Amino acid sequence: MDFNLSEWLNLIARWVHVFAGILWIGQTYFFTWLDGRFSEMIDAKGKENPEDRVWMVHSGGFYVVDKHKVPKQMPGTLHWFKWEAAVTWMSGMFLLVLVYYFGGLMVNESVSEGKAILVGVGFMLVAWPVYNALWRSPFVKDERVGAAISFVLVVLAAYGLTHFMDGRAMYIHIGAMFGTLMTVNVWEVILPAQRTLVAALNAGQSPDLDLAHRAKTRSKHNTFMVIPVVFIMISNHFPTATYGTSENWIVLSILVLIGWGAAKILRRA
Repeated sequence: MDFNLSEWLNLIARWVHVFAGILWIGQTYFFTWLDGRFSEMIDAKGKENPEDRVWMVHSGGFYVVDKHKVPKQMPGTLHWFKWEAAVTWMSGMFLLVLVYYFGGLMVNESVSEGKAILVGVGFMLVAWPVYNALWRSPFVKDERVGAAISFVLVVLAAYGLTHFMDGRAMYIHIGAMFGTLMTVNVWEVILPAQRTLVAALNAGQSPDLDLAHRAKTRSKHNTFMVIPVVFIMISNHFPTATYGTSENWIVLSILVLIGWGAAKILRRA
């Protein structure tokens, strides 16, 4: 590929990827913040009050938001948030292929480039079935157990990938794995649940609140996964401290844990 063309494709894809990610992460944490405010009202009063409102001020205007688990009637226009996730993931996958698979950055000294790419692709394909099976399992009723198992799986994945690819490629594949899980959560769990809930309300039926709970849980997972993803995105600028060390998988594992801890604090802010 022509060098100038590759540079422009890289630049444009990064531009799209970063801006779409800002939109996605921003609206995810905004709704998380809103949920936090409504939860505070419930904690303070001991029960839900349909008259509760969250008041905000921004850009010269006042905004009043209330929350309905089961609205009495559906509005004429219902706003959905989905394309930010799709564009972020597609541009990220394009960059992965362009920079790593076509850019020669996959190679581990003891493994061929082709094998490294096959391992990377296989890892991405198996991540969702494993994650989804884990969190749908009846054995993971306590979120802390699920989080502990998930962390162990991330550590094992990071360590395993170091045997097939360069440290930098390992970092980006762990980040791409998180990004893929987040995106599939949106399109395969959250959006279908929302469509089913809307269809039930339009048909005058009682919505299945278990679906709403499942969608909210996966949205919560996304707020935890995104912080390690952002760290991995900027780690390329600090190779000495991150992927360039002989213990790069340990560094990544520790920082994933720190990121999850930060997310827990942010969700309460």
